[in-house]
Amino acid sequence: MKRKVAIQGIAGSYHDIAAHNYFEGEEVETIPCNTFRDVITTIKHDPSVLGLMAIENTIAGSLLQNHELIRESEFRIIGEYKLRISHSLVALPGTKIEDIKEVNSHPIALMQCAEFLDTMPFAKIVEKEDTAGSAQWIAENHLEGHAAICGKLAAQIYGMEVLAEGIETNKRNFTRFLAIADRWTADEIQKDALKNKSSLVFAVPHTPGSLSKILSVLSFYEMNLSKIQSLPIIGREWEYRFYVNLTFSDYTRYRQALDAIRPLTKDLKILGEYAEGRQSV
Repeated sequence: MKRKVAIQGIAGSYHDIAAHNYFEGEEVETIPCNTFRDVITTIKHDPSVLGLMAIENTIAGSLLQNHELIRESEFRIIGEYKLRISHSLVALPGTKIEDIKEVNSHPIALMQCAEFLDTMPFAKIVEKEDTAGSAQWIAENHLEGHAAICGKLAAQIYGMEVLAEGIETNKRNFTRFLAIADRWTADEIQKDALKNKSSLVFAVPHTPGSLSKILSVLSFYEMNLSKIQSLPIIGREWEYRFYVNLTFSDYTRYRQALDAIRPLTKDLKILGEYAEGRQSV
């Protein structure tokens, strides 16, 4: 059965690469979306479609809006994948680096390649919505003197030439993607699946020590807190939601931990229980 996966971006984007890697061995059809909100809308219109959304990067940090989109959607996280991000400078065939007058890419990709771009003071840096989309735009419009920063796959798809590769400043550049699904679809996919990681969200009373009490309980139950991210609750001054990732080896003990912290929280919600994701090299 073909997997239909909604992604932000187009063929050759890092979301596209991550989707094919996550569902390795399966036939995958990615559905391009302009925005992450469009990914959510696509799944709502067709619950058989899965979604893949970037949630954090080891250099740029968390994509805060995506935490909220997943919470609001009522969809379930069913897995994760950590992709090594390696950027390339690409242009029309026959172009030399010294011919480049403008470099286009997503602002995060441009930021991640800042040191390399410092060696090109003769080129104007212009932010675009997508990495692969920048390569496609240059190719379709035959824009001489333009270059894009994207992955090598995008260069292959759109007939571009790689002028330099591995141009990211920090080689330990990984993005973590979350696979999401409608709850009915998630139940079907996750039947008998291994679960050793959980994503939670909750609010706490605006009182001294409220969060530390919760963390103490999680520690008592030997839950490994692998991530905690706070976001302000709009309309409730100085109150926050906390997005938490836990890893565990004993599922029963994990559920006991949730029962123990529930009275200490407000609006505790399990966003997903799934297997800790593998990491590309």
